[in-house]
Amino acid sequence: MEELTLAQKLSVWALPILFAITLHEVAHGLVAWWCGDKTAKRLGRLSLNPLNHVDPIGTIAVPVGMLLLGGFIFGWAKPVPVDFDKLRHPKRDMVWVALAGPGANLAMALGWALLAKLGMALAWPYVSLPLAYMGAAGISFNVVLMVLNLLPLLPLDGGRVLLGLLPASWGEKMAQLEPYGLAILLLLLVTGFLGRLLSPLIFSLQQVFFALAGLA
Repeated sequence: MEELTLAQKLSVWALPILFAITLHEVAHGLVAWWCGDKTAKRLGRLSLNPLNHVDPIGTIAVPVGMLLLGGFIFGWAKPVPVDFDKLRHPKRDMVWVALAGPGANLAMALGWALLAKLGMALAWPYVSLPLAYMGAAGISFNVVLMVLNLLPLLPLDGGRVLLGLLPASWGEKMAQLEPYGLAILLLLLVTGFLGRLLSPLIFSLQQVFFALAGLA
């Protein structure tokens, strides 16, 4: 996408980022609702309206900043509230609620790949190229968001999954680290360790979806 202007890049990335972050959070709330917790539904957070989920920093400032800096792009929305005590089987259902977000990103990466493939098959210049760029952006962002959230670190989804699988005594010790989770994540990002840790897996998964879309 190096040949695109900044305005073109922003227009290409806007929809994939909004869909990825919004549906990620809605998926958490939806599965929580199915498992007995109606908190997200009661607060109107199962809406597909991005305005209900946008975090000015995580949804706008961070992705745009990463786009300008040229690093891998990630972001976040306002977390959907989940009362784990209200789940029918709190420990087990916590795992499914946590996996719902990355699962939604996986499905969206596949959807963007198929949409890009369809656009390329139409061979209409004013349709094919925009869909190819947008498909590539959707694949890239959703794969990054999925892999990043599966890190076994609270409050990320991977941390919730691990917490739900660990014995109670170990889980209590792990939960004590949650207040420091975002600081740890930021430290890993600033030192470059996060990129070195995740880039091989992110790149490999992106290439699979790019190949499926006919973009590789």
